[in-house]
Amino acid sequence: MQSLSPFERGQPTRGGYRDVSPADTIAARGAVRLIDVREPHEYVGELGHIPGAELVPLATVAAAASAWDRARDVILICRSGARSGRAAEAMVAAGFARVMNMAGGMLAYNAAGLPVER
Repeated sequence: MQSLSPFERGQPTRGGYRDVSPADTIAARGAVRLIDVREPHEYVGELGHIPGAELVPLATVAAAASAWDRARDVILICRSGARSGRAAEAMVAAGFARVMNMAGGMLAYNAAGLPVER
């Protein structure tokens, strides 16, 4: 039996994206694009970032995403899940098909004791 991808396991939202857990996010590393939408000082700050996550601050996501593959799985990450949720909605509106938001953000990720880089 084939296991479900994080997208299939994710919780659908009104915004058209899916919420995924921090555990599913780290497990999918390498198979999905991880985009951290926080500011640079947050990315290297107290909460750190997920190894392999790309820093694309929220204000620059729309411009950066214009060059991305719209069919590729993408998980968006921020501090609490709010900013990344807004970015996820914007990406769905721009035609991205498999957009996910890491529920609870880096606060939940750190609380789960998952690996970070600073």
